[in-house]
Amino acid sequence: MSLNGKTAIITGGGRGIGASAAHMLATAGAEVLVTARTEDEVRVVAESIGSQGGTAHWALCDVSEESSVQGLAQSAADALGRVDILVNNAGVGHSALLVRETLEDWNRTLAVNATGSFLCARAFLPGMMEAGWGRIVNVASVAGRTGSRYTSAYSASKHAVLGMTRSAAAEMAGTGVTVNAVCPGYVNTPMTDATIAQVMARSGMTHEAARDAMLATLSQKRLVEPEEVGETILHLCSEGAGSMNGQAVVIDGGALLA
Repeated sequence: MSLNGKTAIITGGGRGIGASAAHMLATAGAEVLVTARTEDEVRVVAESIGSQGGTAHWALCDVSEESSVQGLAQSAADALGRVDILVNNAGVGHSALLVRETLEDWNRTLAVNATGSFLCARAFLPGMMEAGWGRIVNVASVAGRTGSRYTSAYSASKHAVLGMTRSAAAEMAGTGVTVNAVCPGYVNTPMTDATIAQVMARSGMTHEAARDAMLATLSQKRLVEPEEVGETILHLCSEGAGSMNGQAVVIDGGALLA
């Protein structure tokens, strides 16, 4: 799956799924720009890609802020010239019983996970449409396909991402631009570590017991590795995936079907 000559932006690219996707796209030949709110993380990822022979840039961006996304668009224009691929991976996790959910946490979760994906897609779709080729991959979650305890805000945000994905895909049909989503289960990332820590704090469980209890909520047998999600993102960005549009690819080892 060669991406030679293509350019890509990966939001939330400093760690986890975003960092894995950035490395894979760069290895396939794309020139990438990794962005997040934390300079140390995105700089390290960009430098790592460069040390392995790829071409990478980094920029800071809070995807929930319209002005920050506008700044990212300018950084991308300066560094890449155009944007062929957008991986909307920036996200936050949050868990709480609905009756204990604060409006602040609810708004923040939707602002980053849903509004952030919208703002970035809106910023970079026009250039893709003008070029007649583009790929947007939104990182959603199995939480966008179902619901579970303690996830009302997170699940709502990921349902929104899937709704936007399908609507944008319908608008892009026949233009050469595709819009798809990946829906991982629990992935071996710092975000999942934070969720496990919350379970431990609430329950007094050990780390292993908290992890297993968390996985059991999705009938998932093990944590998905970031590279497994990155492989799917890479395929959706490839020329060969041009007929995939509006899809929500589940990556959970079959747990959603269990």
